[in-house]
Amino acid sequence: MIHLLDIRYVRLGTRDRGQADRFAKDVLGLERVREEAGATYFRSDSRDHTLVYFDGDPTDHTVGFELRTADELEQAAAELSNRHIDVRAGTPDECEQRHVRAFVHFKDPTGNKIDLMAGAHHSGRRYFPARDAGITGFSHVGLCTTDAARDERFWTEVLGARVSDWIGAAPLLRIDEVHHKIALFPTTRSGVQHVNHQVESVDDIMRAWYTLQKLNVPIVFGPGRHPTSGARFLYFRGPDGMIFEYSTGVGLIAAQDEATYQPRQFPSANESFCMWGSVPDIPEFRTPGAREQKP
Repeated sequence: MIHLLDIRYVRLGTRDRGQADRFAKDVLGLERVREEAGATYFRSDSRDHTLVYFDGDPTDHTVGFELRTADELEQAAAELSNRHIDVRAGTPDECEQRHVRAFVHFKDPTGNKIDLMAGAHHSGRRYFPARDAGITGFSHVGLCTTDAARDERFWTEVLGARVSDWIGAAPLLRIDEVHHKIALFPTTRSGVQHVNHQVESVDDIMRAWYTLQKLNVPIVFGPGRHPTSGARFLYFRGPDGMIFEYSTGVGLIAAQDEATYQPRQFPSANESFCMWGSVPDIPEFRTPGAREQKP
């Protein structure tokens, strides 16, 4: 079994990189790191980068995960190949673009693009945000799934993730103590469903709520609190329809509790997404008969 160390970055294609860059810096509040080879790099913590916008198809998304060593990466590639999964090693140019020593690329059963890497670069300098959004780091992604049960088996049996909870058929998956680093939401497409950044406090959530309204950024869910992870949250829409989330206070499942922790099954209902009563205007979160929350 492959053991993922941490989520590392997300790469998003865009037809209008200028607009996407302005959003990442001025709205989301990330630090712009560099521009190279038709892409702009941003970071949210000590990592070299955590978000990349590149010139390309807006439906072209890749999520990167870090492994501990080059040996683990080689073993992971062999494991994927043995399971008849098409896996390829990154070229030197691609490694340079991703700022890693080595990586392999493959797709999960839905077609989500995944990088596994070793030797990912750190920045070597303090993170300096473009605005004071309170961001402490890139934390997780929601991924689309066309078959939640099948993809849950793939992520748990092949990639070593563990189920923390379910909302309907959607599993929330952890790879370390954080309640979830991946969430799989049933839909009819592949790709990243939302991108999460942690912020320092609930004050940052509320400051963002007012700031985003002033900037005319569509707020699609929240402020609210997830009954699964306990995190307070705010979701909003960015370029190319991508959903971004700020959250704080996400729950942890300590290593010593792994043997006894029992995942909980939440129904497919609005109350399973927000215990405060906020109603999502996000297709993958909607439940039958629910009213829409207008931005």
